[in-house]
Amino acid sequence: MNTLWIIAANFGGTSDRVSIWEMFTSYIYRTVTLGTTIIGACAGAVGVLLYLRKQSLITDVIGHSAIAGVMGAFAVATLWLDLDGRSMMVLTTGALISSGLAVFLSEWISRASKLGQDAAMAICLALFYGLGITGLHLITHSRLPNRGGIKDYLFGNATSLSQEDVLIMAVLSLVVALVIALLWKELKVYIFDPLLATTQGFRGQVLTPVLLFCATVSIVMGVKAVGLILMIAFAIMPAAAARQWTRNLSSMLVLSALIGGASAFLGSYLAINAGRVPTGPVIVMILFGVFVLSLIFPAERSVVRRRLSRQRIRKTLGAGV
Repeated sequence: MNTLWIIAANFGGTSDRVSIWEMFTSYIYRTVTLGTTIIGACAGAVGVLLYLRKQSLITDVIGHSAIAGVMGAFAVATLWLDLDGRSMMVLTTGALISSGLAVFLSEWISRASKLGQDAAMAICLALFYGLGITGLHLITHSRLPNRGGIKDYLFGNATSLSQEDVLIMAVLSLVVALVIALLWKELKVYIFDPLLATTQGFRGQVLTPVLLFCATVSIVMGVKAVGLILMIAFAIMPAAAARQWTRNLSSMLVLSALIGGASAFLGSYLAINAGRVPTGPVIVMILFGVFVLSLIFPAERSVVRRRLSRQRIRKTLGAGV
C-alpha cells in the first residue's frame, strides 16, 4: 500500500493520507462519500429487479437519455425560471423527464411494431443521446451563466456535490425504497412470472411503469456525481455479483445494495487519497473486482468449481469408454 501512496503523490496526488474519520468530518469528503454511497446502494438494490427481469440494457437507455433532460433543464431553468441551472433538483427533474420519455417510447415501439425490444431501446438511446450532445454543444458555446463544468455530467464530478444534493439523493432513495417495500409481493411475482401476476390481478400496465420509475430515479440521481456513462455499472455489477452468492430475492436485493454502497465508499476513499482521480471510474473498477471474486469463490456458483467438475465428469466418461 505504501507504493500506492508514493505513485499517487508522484502523479499529482496527495502524500497525506485522509483518514476514515476525516471522510466524515470534512465537508467535501463527507458529501462525496455519502453521496456516492447512497447512489451505489440505491442503484444496486433496484438493479436486482432489472437484472432478474432481463432488462439490464434499460439502464444504458436511461443513463444516455438523461443527458438530453439535463441540458434541457439547465437551459429552461437558466433562461426562463431564473433558477440555478446546476441545482440537483433541476437536473434530476430534467433527467427523469427525458429518461422516462425514452423508456416509454422504446416500450411503445416494441409493442406497436415488429421491432424487438433491444432494437427499440437502441433507437431511443441514440435519439436522446444525440439530442443531449447537441444541447451540450450549444450550451457550452453560449453565454448562459454557470455553464462552466456542464461537461462534467457526462463522466461525473463527485467533488461538486453539496449538502443539499446529498439530502435530495437520500430523499429520492427513501422514495424508491418505500415504493419497492409497498409493492414487494407484486413485483416479486411479476418479475419471475408475469402471466401468474396477471392471473392474480397484478396488472403489468401498472407494475412496469413503477419498476421503470424506480430504475430511472436510482440512475439519474447519480448523474452529477458519477456521470451518465458509468451508471449502468452501478446498477448491474452489484446485482450480478450478489446473484452468485444467494438464490433468495430478498437477500439478493440487500446484498446487492451492500455491495454497491460499500464499493462506492471504498472507491471514494481511494480516489480522495490518490489525488486527482475521478471517483466514478475508481468505484467501477472496485465493483468489477467484487464481481470477479463473486465468480470465483461462491461454493455453488463458482466458475472454477464448475470447470473442475466438468473436467472430472469428462475424465470419468472417458475412462468408462
